Amino acid sequence: MSGAGFHVHGPHDHAVEHAAHGSHEDDNGFASRIAVMTAIISTVGALFSYQGGATQNDAMIYKNNAAIKKTEASNQWNYYQAKSNKQNLAELAMALPGVDVEKYKKEVARYKSEKEDIKKEAEALEAASKKWDDESEKQIHLHHRWAQAMTIMQVAIALAAITLLTRKRWMQMAVYIATAIGAVLAGMAFLHL
Repeated sequence: MSGAGFHVHGPHDHAVEHAAHGSHEDDNGFASRIAVMTAIISTVGALFSYQGGATQNDAMIYKNNAAIKKTEASNQWNYYQAKSNKQNLAELAMALPGVDVEKYKKEVARYKSEKEDIKKEAEALEAASKKWDDESEKQIHLHHRWAQAMTIMQVAIALAAITLLTRKRWMQMAVYIATAIGAVLAGMAFLHL
Protein backbone atom coordinates (compact mmCIF):
# COMPACT_ATOMS: atom_id res chain seq x y z
CA MET A 1 0.00 0.00 0.00
CA SER A 2 1.37 3.42 -0.89
CA GLY A 3 0.90 6.70 0.92
CA ALA A 4 -1.12 8.27 -1.94
CA GLY A 5 -4.07 5.93 -1.39
CA PHE A 6 -3.05 3.44 -4.08
CA HIS A 7 -3.79 -0.09 -2.79
CA VAL A 8 -1.99 -3.19 -4.12
CA HIS A 9 -3.00 -6.71 -3.11
CA GLY A 10 -0.34 -9.37 -2.67
CA PRO A 11 -0.93 -13.04 -3.55
CA HIS A 12 -1.64 -13.92 0.08
CA ASP A 13 -4.24 -11.14 0.39
CA HIS A 14 -5.95 -12.39 -2.75
CA ALA A 15 -6.06 -15.99 -1.41
CA VAL A 16 -7.47 -14.88 1.94
CA GLU A 17 -10.13 -12.74 0.26
CA HIS A 18 -10.96 -15.57 -2.11
CA ALA A 19 -11.38 -18.01 0.79
CA ALA A 20 -13.46 -15.51 2.79
CA HIS A 21 -15.91 -14.92 -0.04
CA GLY A 22 -15.97 -18.55 -1.11
CA SER A 23 -14.54 -19.89 -4.31
CA HIS A 24 -16.62 -20.69 -7.34
CA GLU A 25 -15.87 -24.34 -6.71
CA ASP A 26 -17.43 -24.06 -3.26
CA ASP A 27 -20.64 -22.36 -4.34
CA ASN A 28 -22.64 -25.44 -3.40
CA GLY A 29 -21.27 -25.52 0.18
CA PHE A 30 -18.81 -28.39 -0.24
CA ALA A 31 -16.79 -27.43 2.86
CA SER A 32 -19.92 -26.86 4.92
CA ARG A 33 -21.33 -30.25 4.00
CA ILE A 34 -18.06 -31.97 4.88
CA ALA A 35 -17.91 -30.10 8.20
CA VAL A 36 -21.49 -31.07 9.11
CA MET A 37 -20.87 -34.65 8.00
CA THR A 38 -17.73 -34.79 10.17
CA ALA A 39 -19.65 -33.49 13.19
CA ILE A 40 -22.36 -36.13 12.69
CA ILE A 41 -19.81 -38.91 12.26
CA SER A 42 -18.00 -37.73 15.40
CA THR A 43 -21.22 -37.75 17.41
CA VAL A 44 -22.19 -41.21 16.21
CA GLY A 45 -18.64 -42.40 16.87
CA ALA A 46 -18.85 -41.10 20.43
CA LEU A 47 -22.02 -43.14 20.94
CA PHE A 48 -20.25 -46.22 19.56
CA SER A 49 -17.35 -45.55 21.91
CA TYR A 50 -19.71 -45.32 24.87
CA GLN A 51 -21.33 -48.63 23.95
CA GLY A 52 -17.90 -50.21 23.56
CA GLY A 53 -16.91 -49.07 27.04
CA ALA A 54 -20.20 -50.22 28.54
CA THR A 55 -19.88 -53.72 27.08
CA GLN A 56 -16.27 -53.93 28.23
CA ASN A 57 -17.33 -53.00 31.77
CA ASP A 58 -20.14 -55.56 31.67
CA ALA A 59 -17.68 -58.21 30.52
CA MET A 60 -15.39 -57.44 33.45
CA ILE A 61 -18.28 -57.56 35.94
CA TYR A 62 -19.47 -60.88 34.53
CA LYS A 63 -15.94 -62.30 34.62
CA ASN A 64 -15.67 -61.19 38.25
CA ASN A 65 -18.98 -62.90 39.05
CA ALA A 66 -17.68 -66.06 37.37
CA ALA A 67 -14.53 -65.96 39.53
CA ILE A 68 -16.61 -65.50 42.68
CA LYS A 69 -18.82 -68.48 41.81
CA LYS A 70 -15.76 -70.55 40.92
CA THR A 71 -14.25 -69.76 44.33
CA GLU A 72 -17.51 -70.68 46.06
CA ALA A 73 -17.58 -73.95 44.10
CA SER A 74 -13.99 -74.66 45.10
CA ASN A 75 -14.92 -74.06 48.73
CA GLN A 76 -17.80 -76.53 48.38
CA TRP A 77 -15.52 -79.12 46.82
CA ASN A 78 -13.09 -78.67 49.72
CA TYR A 79 -15.99 -79.15 52.12
CA TYR A 80 -16.99 -82.27 50.16
CA GLN A 81 -13.43 -83.56 50.49
CA ALA A 82 -13.45 -82.92 54.23
CA LYS A 83 -16.68 -84.93 54.57
CA SER A 84 -15.10 -87.70 52.48
CA ASN A 85 -12.13 -87.77 54.84
CA LYS A 86 -14.45 -88.04 57.86
CA GLN A 87 -16.40 -90.79 56.09
CA ASN A 88 -13.15 -92.67 55.41
CA LEU A 89 -12.12 -92.34 59.05
CA ALA A 90 -15.51 -93.65 60.18
CA GLU A 91 -15.19 -96.60 57.77
CA LEU A 92 -11.71 -97.27 59.08
CA ALA A 93 -12.95 -97.06 62.68
CA MET A 94 -15.52 -99.81 61.97
CA ALA A 95 -12.66 -102.21 61.29
CA LEU A 96 -11.07 -101.61 64.69
CA PRO A 97 -11.73 -104.25 67.35
CA GLY A 98 -13.99 -103.33 70.26
CA VAL A 99 -15.79 -100.31 68.71
CA ASP A 100 -19.49 -99.65 68.33
CA VAL A 101 -19.83 -100.59 64.62
CA GLU A 102 -23.44 -99.40 64.42
CA LYS A 103 -22.42 -95.92 65.57
CA TYR A 104 -19.84 -95.67 62.79
CA LYS A 105 -22.24 -97.10 60.20
CA LYS A 106 -24.66 -94.27 61.05
CA GLU A 107 -21.82 -91.73 60.71
CA VAL A 108 -20.79 -93.18 57.32
CA ALA A 109 -24.43 -92.94 56.14
CA ARG A 110 -24.70 -89.35 57.45
CA TYR A 111 -21.47 -88.32 55.69
CA LYS A 112 -22.64 -89.92 52.44
CA SER A 113 -25.93 -88.02 52.67
CA GLU A 114 -24.21 -84.71 53.51
CA LYS A 115 -21.74 -85.21 50.66
CA GLU A 116 -24.57 -85.56 48.12
CA ASP A 117 -26.03 -82.18 49.12
CA ILE A 118 -22.60 -80.57 49.09
CA LYS A 119 -21.83 -82.09 45.68
CA LYS A 120 -25.10 -80.75 44.23
CA GLU A 121 -24.35 -77.28 45.53
CA ALA A 122 -20.77 -77.37 44.20
CA GLU A 123 -22.01 -78.46 40.78
CA ALA A 124 -24.65 -75.70 40.78
CA LEU A 125 -21.97 -73.13 41.63
CA GLU A 126 -19.76 -74.44 38.81
CA ALA A 127 -22.69 -74.14 36.41
CA ALA A 128 -23.31 -70.57 37.58
CA SER A 129 -19.61 -69.79 37.08
CA LYS A 130 -19.76 -71.16 33.54
CA LYS A 131 -22.90 -69.11 32.83
CA TRP A 132 -21.14 -65.90 33.98
CA ASP A 133 -18.07 -66.84 31.92
CA ASP A 134 -20.23 -67.34 28.82
CA GLU A 135 -21.96 -64.00 29.39
CA SER A 136 -18.56 -62.32 29.76
CA GLU A 137 -17.41 -63.81 26.45
CA LYS A 138 -20.55 -62.52 24.73
CA GLN A 139 -19.92 -59.03 26.10
CA ILE A 140 -16.27 -59.11 25.00
CA HIS A 141 -17.42 -60.06 21.50
CA LEU A 142 -19.86 -57.12 21.50
CA HIS A 143 -17.13 -54.85 22.81
CA HIS A 144 -14.93 -55.83 19.88
CA ARG A 145 -17.76 -55.08 17.44
CA TRP A 146 -18.33 -51.63 18.99
CA ALA A 147 -14.57 -50.96 18.97
CA GLN A 148 -14.36 -51.95 15.29
CA ALA A 149 -17.27 -49.64 14.48
CA MET A 150 -15.61 -46.79 16.38
CA THR A 151 -12.29 -47.36 14.62
CA ILE A 152 -13.93 -47.25 11.21
CA MET A 153 -15.73 -44.04 12.21
CA GLN A 154 -12.38 -42.51 13.18
CA VAL A 155 -11.05 -43.48 9.76
CA ALA A 156 -14.11 -41.82 8.19
CA ILE A 157 -13.38 -38.63 10.15
CA ALA A 158 -9.76 -38.67 8.98
CA LEU A 159 -10.92 -39.21 5.39
CA ALA A 160 -13.33 -36.29 5.78
CA ALA A 161 -10.46 -34.05 6.87
CA ILE A 162 -8.40 -35.15 3.87
CA THR A 163 -11.42 -34.56 1.62
CA LEU A 164 -11.79 -31.04 2.98
CA LEU A 165 -8.10 -30.27 2.52
CA THR A 166 -7.78 -31.74 -0.97
CA ARG A 167 -11.30 -30.88 -2.17
CA LYS A 168 -11.41 -34.21 -3.97
CA ARG A 169 -15.02 -35.19 -4.33
CA TRP A 170 -14.17 -38.85 -4.90
CA MET A 171 -12.73 -38.85 -1.36
CA GLN A 172 -16.19 -37.92 -0.15
CA MET A 173 -17.40 -41.30 -1.40
CA ALA A 174 -14.66 -42.97 0.64
CA VAL A 175 -16.01 -41.16 3.71
CA TYR A 176 -19.53 -42.42 2.95
CA ILE A 177 -18.28 -45.98 2.45
CA ALA A 178 -16.26 -45.97 5.68
CA THR A 179 -19.23 -44.52 7.58
CA ALA A 180 -21.52 -47.21 6.14
CA ILE A 181 -19.08 -49.95 7.19
CA GLY A 182 -18.94 -48.48 10.69
CA ALA A 183 -22.74 -48.37 10.82
CA VAL A 184 -22.98 -52.01 9.71
CA LEU A 185 -20.52 -53.08 12.42
CA ALA A 186 -22.47 -51.10 15.01
CA GLY A 187 -25.69 -52.72 13.78
CA MET A 188 -24.10 -56.13 14.22
CA ALA A 189 -23.11 -55.20 17.77
CA PHE A 190 -26.58 -53.87 18.48
CA LEU A 191 -28.13 -57.11 17.20
CA HIS A 192 -25.59 -59.18 19.18
CA LEU A 193 -24.06 -60.74 16.07
